Amino acid sequence: MTEVLGIAQSILGQPWRWRALAADARDGMAHDDLVAQLLLARGCPPDAVEAHRAPSIRAFMPDPSIFRDMDRAAQRLADAVIAREAVAIFGDYDVDGATSAAVMVRLLRDLGLAPRAYIPDRMTEGYGPTEAALLRLQAEGANLIVTVDCGAQAFEPLAAAHAAGIEILVVDHHKCATELPRAHAVVNPNRLDETEGAAHGHLAAVGVCFLLGAALIRTLRTRGYFADRPEPRLLDLLDLVALGTVADVAPLRGLNRAFVAQGLKVMAQRRNVGLAALIDAARLTRAPTCTDLGFALGPRINAGGRVGRADLGVRLLTTDDPAEARAIAEELNHFNDERRAIEAGVQAVAETGVDRARQVAIVSGQGWHPGVIGIVAGRLKEKLDRPAIVIALDENGVGKGSGRSISGVDLGAAILSAREHGLLIAGGGHAMAAGLTVEAARIAELADFLEERLAEAVVKASAGRALLVDAVLAPGGVNPALVGAMDAGGPYGMGWPAPRVAAGPFRVIRADLVGTNHVRAIVAGPDGRSLKAMAFRQADTALGQALLGAGGTRRLWLAGRAKVDDWSGRDVAELHVEDAAWAD
Repeated sequence: MTEVLGIAQSILGQPWRWRALAADARDGMAHDDLVAQLLLARGCPPDAVEAHRAPSIRAFMPDPSIFRDMDRAAQRLADAVIAREAVAIFGDYDVDGATSAAVMVRLLRDLGLAPRAYIPDRMTEGYGPTEAALLRLQAEGANLIVTVDCGAQAFEPLAAAHAAGIEILVVDHHKCATELPRAHAVVNPNRLDETEGAAHGHLAAVGVCFLLGAALIRTLRTRGYFADRPEPRLLDLLDLVALGTVADVAPLRGLNRAFVAQGLKVMAQRRNVGLAALIDAARLTRAPTCTDLGFALGPRINAGGRVGRADLGVRLLTTDDPAEARAIAEELNHFNDERRAIEAGVQAVAETGVDRARQVAIVSGQGWHPGVIGIVAGRLKEKLDRPAIVIALDENGVGKGSGRSISGVDLGAAILSAREHGLLIAGGGHAMAAGLTVEAARIAELADFLEERLAEAVVKASAGRALLVDAVLAPGGVNPALVGAMDAGGPYGMGWPAPRVAAGPFRVIRADLVGTNHVRAIVAGPDGRSLKAMAFRQADTALGQALLGAGGTRRLWLAGRAKVDDWSGRDVAELHVEDAAWAD
């Protein structure tokens, strides 16, 4: 790819290149059709531009029956609805788990049941179903349990549940082993024996739950269940699907793009009182965007499972009582503030313990809070540009670990392999994220195993590292009209990156620190018009130091995301800077 502005090495040491757009993809495309260019550059087939321009559920929704065990699961749930059985939903304690559980609870409630939601405590129970929890749910009356966003690797607990006469439906998206757990049905696009459904392996668990909901409604319709009652409006649950999809960092390709695009529209209508209360608690004064789901709403739902009470998220998302919703939302807000403080302490120590000579960063610490290690792993991954695993050790020498990966490196498969080789007590995940339980004495052996398995992939992924740019602008080109035009190519997120522009050249008029690690700069072009530029978490990097030290003497090209300043109350654009290069 051609270098942008001739920049082969930026201040952060990388080339700037045009985001790839094949020559044949340009054929027949209007020269000024910016949205089409953005779509094509993100892998949209030329004949599908219009479908991607306004992604709809109808255009992208597959027949749920293509997934293995989907019809079997829908038939069993239909039996439960007709017979008014006691059903329990067992979810994970993260956002995908909470939204998946909420989708199932709300749908079954609309169908006449009174389902119970159960979310395990991260600290005392750990991830996924346990024998004790399943038997307790049975003792409380449930004879059908649906596990959502978990269960694919729960072999022993599900075998014990089967022996006790409990029927289990597993609805998951995590990597599967060759063997499947003992269950009435296992609905998972990442089953190794999936065929057509494998094309949807990028779905979050909440997306799989939505498909199961569609299959259930269809099954009940064929049985005449709706002859004297209205069908539930499944599309009204898309706000939950959008939140879980974005928060779980699922690639925004295909059906996921439709889920998020349409889910944001539902969320703007504030039909879910819990979500509306959470939006208010996050002090959002406009309809939420995709970025808000990942950075404002998702972390607050997660905070309950990380440092508070694990069931707060699903309780918020399933309540219809505005007063209860406001109380839970404020409690989650408080826990989120607490989580940030704990996270900062763990991250500061973790960064000092990383072996930077390795391609897979693994760091462990005694007494670290297990609720924040996933976030810290994500921060390390971003900073080091390599997979990172953070392990919290308890007083018994057992570590709970969470890992995050980079594009092109399948961490979930590697963790699953480590488990199969006997290095882990438990472990699993998907390509970009994984969790594990390991004995402290085996961490070094695990590090060697992952280094041997993944180092080549990490080097290959890093070798092609470049800052991909969609447009080059004069200083005055960063404006609200441009932001609006680029937003039309969204929603943006994992696998469908937000447009990046290079603009300049600018002189830095003023730069200062914001908080502990952000840089805010006022820059101006040759005509003297100024622009606010923000470099988040860059104060201690070469980029941050360049902005702070430029002093108006040298000119810079800036690259990053053009945004509208939501907090000023004015229709003003700003640039969120990701890199810079000297213009003279």
